[in-house]
Amino acid sequence: MHVWTPDVQKYPLARGFAVSDMQPPSFTPEQLFAHCKPEGVNRIVLIQMSYYQTDNSYMLDMMRAHPGVFSGVAIVDEHAAGLAETMRSLVKQGVRGFRITPGKVKNLSDWLGSPGMATLWKTAAELKVNVCPLINPDTLPLLDKMCEWYPDTGVVVDHFARLGMAGPAKPEDVQNLLRLARHAKTHVKASAFYALGAKKAPYTDMGPLVRQVRDAFGPQRVMWASDCPFQVEHGHNYHNAIAIIRDRLDFLTEQDKAWMLRGTAEKVFFSAAAV
Repeated sequence: MHVWTPDVQKYPLARGFAVSDMQPPSFTPEQLFAHCKPEGVNRIVLIQMSYYQTDNSYMLDMMRAHPGVFSGVAIVDEHAAGLAETMRSLVKQGVRGFRITPGKVKNLSDWLGSPGMATLWKTAAELKVNVCPLINPDTLPLLDKMCEWYPDTGVVVDHFARLGMAGPAKPEDVQNLLRLARHAKTHVKASAFYALGAKKAPYTDMGPLVRQVRDAFGPQRVMWASDCPFQVEHGHNYHNAIAIIRDRLDFLTEQDKAWMLRGTAEKVFFSAAAV
């Protein structure tokens, strides 16, 4: 989930972002708790919001303000000097992952194959934390290659690699996602149901993909996530987001649900790091 504050004096937005970009205008931890706590969710992985880019201050402050509740996934500049030291400092503050995304990069090979990205992946392995790619399906073959090159690096693929976001998922894209299961430290987030497939609750049209991912990776490497606050906008809600895994897919066993709703995230994002 993402959090942000309307207090842009204390927490300035990154260059290129305006207050009008913040939709909704505010989504603080207290606003988040109103959605998640009624569903029994009391520990949460915060993902650094793009409005702040590499200034992780607000996320870190909220982690400190709610000890034991939050883990964090930060954003860093892989081209900046002192990258490994920056990552180490963030891990000491409770960060357990680093989001990477190509943005508007045209050459995906240059992005993933850059020297800075090599440092990021190597350092994540040394620190026993995770690289968290927010990618589209066309990046999956390159991600597979990175997982080959850095087999000791934990990886968490966001939102099924956005399969089904731009229309029906192509079979070859699904197979490229499932192929990542051969890398033992690679995980998949079952998340952002509001934006995938039919984009309509109860989201059970996504059931076949959930089943394929569960079968390929095992439930110990699949984790549910809501992608709040976007999940609770435009007629969607938190209950339906969690209910698809908890209540609506009869092929999921109680053990599957225990891993996907709690155990996998606990193992990946709430365990000790090497600092």
